[in-house]
Amino acid sequence: MTLDELKFNGDAKGIRVIQTQRGEVNAANSYSQWNLCHYTGDEAQHVFESRLKLCQQLGIDYDHLIMPRQVHSCRVTAFDEKLVASPSRIRKLMLDDVDALVTTVPGVCIGVNTADCVPIALTDPTNGVIAIAHAGWRGTVGRIAEDTVKVMEAVGAKISNILATMGVSICQECFEVGDEVVKAFEDAGFDMSLIMHRNASTGKAHINLQEANRQVLIAAGVPPSNITLPEHCSRCESDRYFSARRLGINSGRTFTGIVKYNV
Repeated sequence: MTLDELKFNGDAKGIRVIQTQRGEVNAANSYSQWNLCHYTGDEAQHVFESRLKLCQQLGIDYDHLIMPRQVHSCRVTAFDEKLVASPSRIRKLMLDDVDALVTTVPGVCIGVNTADCVPIALTDPTNGVIAIAHAGWRGTVGRIAEDTVKVMEAVGAKISNILATMGVSICQECFEVGDEVVKAFEDAGFDMSLIMHRNASTGKAHINLQEANRQVLIAAGVPPSNITLPEHCSRCESDRYFSARRLGINSGRTFTGIVKYNV
């Protein structure tokens, strides 16, 4: 499995952020080669094998790979060792309908699955807090990144220490939206001059989700210099990363995860 190593703009010793690549793509199989997401129609055995391969590469136990069942909410869950040790039934209840995770537990990989939405990995390396958030346009409008920062602070992070890096997601040129989405951002108080433009030929609006989330993080108190934007677009590079706009919703997802190792 090929992994991208995402970097923070700052010293984050002992913290690793990765995102998966599709690998060898079969045009007839929208889940090929690697897919860790269990709720978009893929076969359970393929998901299991993909997760196992990632755990082997990260050097963690299979049960230490923790991801929520995302629903485009703004629900953030913080957890400790009790969740890691919980039976699968209890873990499922705690992780369903969740779009961001926060923990101080070392040796676990927390992550989200995306196929155009923005994955945001965060850490306060000084105080040993890590977090991951899934920000589609609804989560962005709801300021899930800000909510995640607040939960990080509640478990011991200092906001001025927080580093954030965003994974592969849809670029502004590819993210054409309807006026109802524009209105949602306007009603939520976003400065549209910073995040939106209209295509001169089509008149259609295009929103920059990455910049919108950067603005949310800055408003939450994260220093602008501590925020790293993604280098790749999921839709432009759908042979490398999964894109729901290219492949449809019944397709694989790119996994973005963050691990805190004992150092």
